[in-house]
Amino acid sequence: MNLGMVGLGRMGGNMAERLLQGGHKVVGYAHHADSVQRVVTLGGAGTTSLTDLVRQMAPPRIIWLMVPSGGPVDETITALMPQVAAGDVIIDGGNSYYKDSMARGARLAERGVHFIDVGTSGGIWGLREGYCLMIGGDRAVVQRLTPIFQTLAPAPDRGWGYMGPLGAGHFVKMIHNGIEYGMMQAYAEGFALMQRKTAFDMNLAQIAEIWRHGSVVRSWLLDLTALALAQNPTLEGIAPYVQDSGEGRWTVVESLDLEVAIPVITQSLQERFKSRDANPFGDRLLAALRQQFGGHAVRSAQ
Repeated sequence: MNLGMVGLGRMGGNMAERLLQGGHKVVGYAHHADSVQRVVTLGGAGTTSLTDLVRQMAPPRIIWLMVPSGGPVDETITALMPQVAAGDVIIDGGNSYYKDSMARGARLAERGVHFIDVGTSGGIWGLREGYCLMIGGDRAVVQRLTPIFQTLAPAPDRGWGYMGPLGAGHFVKMIHNGIEYGMMQAYAEGFALMQRKTAFDMNLAQIAEIWRHGSVVRSWLLDLTALALAQNPTLEGIAPYVQDSGEGRWTVVESLDLEVAIPVITQSLQERFKSRDANPFGDRLLAALRQQFGGHAVRSAQ
């Protein structure tokens, strides 16, 4: 199949490479010529102009977006609108909010342009391992695009699937990432506890490696934990500052709307917020309150 890849960052570039390896024709777009050159070197075509990207593709076109969620997706779709035609397909493979995807699909449908939301998991390892794809949109369009999904997935018969109508793909990916927050937090807390038990002088990298084989807590995240600890056992040079990309927040909001308790995911999100405050007011207030009611000593700020 012939498709355009908009967004040739590390993940988008790896996806383009995997598609080219699978025999698909790819036209890559990025702001920077260096990113485009990677696709060209691998046998694809490339451009730094969206107009030129559309011009190089025969209709019906398939345009896959791998750009940051929010404004960049809307801006890219707006720029593409005058270029695309009825029957073309725009795929958003990023981490967009599912309600935004539903609204974008409705907007494009007025022009006869199909919109498919694909929750994509795999990160920078996807080129080698394949990508997990959670797909939403019109079932008939998804079926037509099956060869693309089979190429990107770990295998033609696993790691990808149709989740439901427009928005369902990004909804499932949102929940996936919320679960990821909770799993990461559990690993972090467990290893922090073992690291503090200095009397046993434990090798955390060794423990992570042992757990990878046969343990009930084995997972790809544990594989990455073992890799991180092997590379940097004391995590020297890494600040205790944990960012979030939005999906955890959306998951928590959804739990409030649906009145479903998700305490682990919610707390893992709160821990990320806490990690960003080097001088938390709440903790200082707790110290001040203990001094007020009990005369307990407080430590002076450095």
